[in-house]
Formats: sequence, C-alpha cells, structure tokens
Amino acid sequence: MGPTAGTGPTPGTGPLTGITVVEMAGIGPGPFAGMMLADLGATVTRVDRLSAGVGGAGWVRGPSTMAAVRADVVSRGRRSIAVDLKSAEGVELVLKLIESADVLIEGFRPGVMERLGLGPEVCLERNPRLVFGRMTGWGQDGPLAQAAGHDINYISLSGALAAIGRQGEAPVPPLNLVGDYGGGGLMLAYGVLAALLSTARTGTGQVVDAAMLDGSALLMAQFFGMKAIGRWTDERGSNLLDTGAPFYDVYPTGDGGYLSVGPLEPAFFATLLERLGIDDLDGIDVGTQYDPRSWPALRLRLAAEFASRTRAESEALFAGVDGCVFPVLSMSEAPQHPHNVARGTFVIRDDVVQPAPAPRFSATPARLKLPPPAAGEHTDALLAELGLSGDEVRRLREAGVVGSAQSGDVVGSATSRD
Repeated sequence: MGPTAGTGPTPGTGPLTGITVVEMAGIGPGPFAGMMLADLGATVTRVDRLSAGVGGAGWVRGPSTMAAVRADVVSRGRRSIAVDLKSAEGVELVLKLIESADVLIEGFRPGVMERLGLGPEVCLERNPRLVFGRMTGWGQDGPLAQAAGHDINYISLSGALAAIGRQGEAPVPPLNLVGDYGGGGLMLAYGVLAALLSTARTGTGQVVDAAMLDGSALLMAQFFGMKAIGRWTDERGSNLLDTGAPFYDVYPTGDGGYLSVGPLEPAFFATLLERLGIDDLDGIDVGTQYDPRSWPALRLRLAAEFASRTRAESEALFAGVDGCVFPVLSMSEAPQHPHNVARGTFVIRDDVVQPAPAPRFSATPARLKLPPPAAGEHTDALLAELGLSGDEVRRLREAGVVGSAQSGDVVGSATSRD
C-alpha cells in the first residue's frame, strides 16, 4: 500500500478558488508560495522569461526532459507564458495579465521589477486592488538589500542557524526549510492572504515585503523568549529542544535505523521509562527528568536500550502508548507509512510521489490541479484569454516577444533572482 494517485488537471474547490495570481518565475521560496496558493484553488499564471528555455523555472537545470519538468513539484498547479521582458510589447502583455489579477508575486532583487517597468507604482496604477508580493532574502531595504545570498546565509543572520546542531560541533543547515520555505515562501503566502483580506475591506491593494531574514527570525520567537528568561543559552546542543536533553533526541537502533524520542511531558516520560524497564533503582525517574545533572546517565541508558533493539522492535514496543517514540523514516519510506497512507499525505502525479496539498478544509477541499508546466506551455491559450487574435499571436511569436514549449527533449534553466 502506498500513496494514492492525484486528481487530474481539473479545477479544484479550494478556498482560494476565484483568486487570480500572476507569478514572476523564480527559484525557491517564490515558486513555493505560488504552489501553496495554487494548491488551495487560486488560478496561478507563471511568467517565464524566453531566456529560460522550456524547462521551467524551478530547480530544473541543464539538459532535461519533459519528465524532469513534471517532477518539479514546487511548480505544480499553474500555467506558463514565456515572454521577452526586455521588450516593451512583452512588458505590456504582463501588465494586461496584472490588470485582472488579484495578486502578483515576484522574487527578484530590489529594483529589478522597477527596471523592467513592472514596479509597484506602475502595477498598482493599472490595478489599484492588486496585492504586490515581494520575496527577497534581505528585504527591500537595508545595507544588505542588494547582496547575493541563499537560505543558509539568511538564517545565519537571523540566529536560527547557530541554534541548530550538537554540542561542540558546527551548526547544521536544516536543508533549506527554515529560510526558503518556512521563513520565505510560507511567510509570503501568509502575507499575501492577509493583504487580500485587507483589500476585501478597503478596496485598496498594497505591497507585501517578505524577507527570508525576517521570516526565519520570526520562526525563532519562542527561543528568543526563552533566552530572555534564562531558559535558553547560545551554547548549541545544551538546551531542551536542540539535543541537549536526552529525552528530546534521535537514537540509533541495533539495525542501523533511527528513532525520534520526544516525551517532554512527565506522563509521557514515565511511559518511556516503563516501556524500557528503567526505574528509580537506576537513579533515573520522573522527578529528575528536568535536572540536567541526570542527563548524562539517562542518555547513556537510552542509547544502550535502543541500540539493543531493531527499529521495528522499538516501534512495536511503543505502539499504542504515549511514549513519543517513532521511527525516523526516509523520503522513500514516509509515503508508505500506514498513517500517511490513511491520511493521503502523499499522492502520485505523473509517476512522481509528492506531498498532497495542506492544510485540509472541510467545505472547500484542496486538490492537485495542473502538473508543473514547461516554460511557455500555455502561451497561446493565455494570449487568447487576453483577447488576442490568432494573427496577433503569430506576429508576437515571429517578433520573439512570446514563445512556448515544445515536446521532447528540453533545456531547463533556473531563472535568476537578479
């Protein structure tokens, strides 16, 4: 048993049905925000540069096939038009898209949209209700606004990176989940939705300045609060949630697997001890759970207990009880777990296993819509929707103002944030 097949490319009934979004093609957090909005029912049109080729704008690079384009999961759910943004006619086409849109999202460095003739003043003049979402690393202003960077750099300045890792070891980059996605794309989507609510009340659009530095700093709110009252220190791997506490850590099993162990509450900790046969005769009990002096002995005992069993044996030992012990699943294993299967947490589209839309809605369920597009795959259809005749479309093609993808082998190129 595994993940279910995703729904076909039909309109969903998500809560954002009826909202239209224009997405300027980019990499990382901008496309993730576009995916989130599309998953929840928004109609998203991605504007690709002609120079991006036909391989899409996600992480698809170098020679690729349409199968690789369809595997660019973060690009799912939208249509694509390829436009020469250095052409006045191309810019005018984008402005025509924006005129009828609710949202524009872009992820270039500050000033790039203005130089293209697509800055907030121009766009809001065309469409005063527009929510203009801007995704950057450092923000629209400040000394580093024009500096190059990526997720790892942004979270290093927010304090997040320094807090992640084991005692005495270097910080560990948490993939690009904290900057690009948690502090970036999700924060942009959150800001856009808040601005849409404001527009519904006031009739006026606005600019949303979402920075990965700001967003990853916001994700650290709890820890800054704990630090203020002396319950968190800058010493990595010595605190409650950073592997300092032995009851909130990952342990290897006897067969090379790993377990996540996290019984923070005394009642759950008591279950952990009971299941492993650890009692106060060992000098370890619930009363000493939060006494750091007991932690070295507890860590050694827990490590020995889990190393003496296979991962499956420990999983069975803690099945049905609140001990907060679960297997660490690989990306290959996670879609097969019975709970994930029952929830439909993962789906299959075009032979690609991928996370299903989230969160869940009772009245307006979200569904997968279109698969990830190649750059310009829907150019003709979108131009027709703008009211252009077939002759006009042919003229724009011949003039190199627009383009569209071809089937077969394609060349992908990530669109620069510059």
